[in-house]
Amino acid sequence: MASYRKLDIDDSNAGGEVILQTKTLEAQVKDAGATHLNSDDMLMGISVTDTKPRDFDGFEESKAPLLNKGDTPSYEIEYVHTDFGTILVAVQGDKKKPAIITMHDIGLNHVSCFQGFFNFSDMQPILHNFCVYHVNAPGQEQGAAQLPEGFQYPEMEALSEIFTNVVEHFALKKFIGFGMGAGANLLARYELNHHEYVEGLVLVNCVSTQSTWTEWAQQKLSNFYLRGRGMTSYTQEYLLWHYFGRETMETNHDLVTVFREYLAKSVNPFNLSLFINSYIRRSDMRINRELDPTKLKNTRTLKCDVMLIGGGSSPHIDDTVEMNGRLNPANSTWIKMSDCGGMILEEQPAKLCESFRLFLQGMGYATTLMKIKTDVKHYEQEALKASDVKCDINQPQVSAISC
Repeated sequence: MASYRKLDIDDSNAGGEVILQTKTLEAQVKDAGATHLNSDDMLMGISVTDTKPRDFDGFEESKAPLLNKGDTPSYEIEYVHTDFGTILVAVQGDKKKPAIITMHDIGLNHVSCFQGFFNFSDMQPILHNFCVYHVNAPGQEQGAAQLPEGFQYPEMEALSEIFTNVVEHFALKKFIGFGMGAGANLLARYELNHHEYVEGLVLVNCVSTQSTWTEWAQQKLSNFYLRGRGMTSYTQEYLLWHYFGRETMETNHDLVTVFREYLAKSVNPFNLSLFINSYIRRSDMRINRELDPTKLKNTRTLKCDVMLIGGGSSPHIDDTVEMNGRLNPANSTWIKMSDCGGMILEEQPAKLCESFRLFLQGMGYATTLMKIKTDVKHYEQEALKASDVKCDINQPQVSAISC
């Protein structure tokens, strides 16, 4: 019998609800929907339209601050040497405080993936208790030089070892990982090989299996265009579907336009093609759920606390259900965000922030932080003022990116 318990989250500022679930895989699949989210069906009907670009001031500056307000922790850029070249790490906060390491999805970087969420007002009390290390994959940061022809981009298993270089560079004893998509996959792989350094993981749209034939074919075609023609409309639309899903693309045009313009302006197509090629060639994590305590020690699974998150209309919701069914229910939580696609950090930042706070408090961090009630309309007005973007502030879903 599936068990439910509501999270202590104020939903007055965003429709829907967040439900914390610990249940069997069969029950989760039933709740996720009777039909499987087929990639071909999700891509069907997506049309390319010429929309007026929104202001992207600041995205071209690689050192533009993540947070612009005076009461937020400052951040600095550091370069870390790895076996695959030098990577950019944006450090935000006091290095003496507990560490959070973030990792972005394909086609994104530390600015486009995390700036909106970490700019959110509810995140500020949390940020003052931690130091955040925003890691960029090789060649994926803003303004990155094109990687040389013939550069051997590492496989996902090998690429996850860049976190070892980050841990050693900053002399971190332990950290909490926060990843999205491909970044979540990398952090999970690192924990499987170095669980002694990872206290907890927040995994958004994480996939634990190898790519399907449909995904492989679509990504391979995107790679062909990226290498031969640059960032084409097909590649943009596929990546946008990968981030948001069809429902959000049809309903939240302002948010989608922001990321469409970002992909057209700020991504190095050749470097991205190498990262995508590595991601679609990923291997299965080979994790298993073992409920026998006597066999658990030798079972390949995530040993730290895990919060696995998927949006209700995300194209990756079934993947999160699949992964949750392979994790130990004693230390893992699966959260399905309603009224949300795949870009949860932008579509439902208040819910995600509150879930993150509860997760940290369950680990013994930020225990003095109380439930935060956000005046959404005030936040949206401030965000729009900062980005100089005109749109209807009465809409419940507005981009949190503040360039």
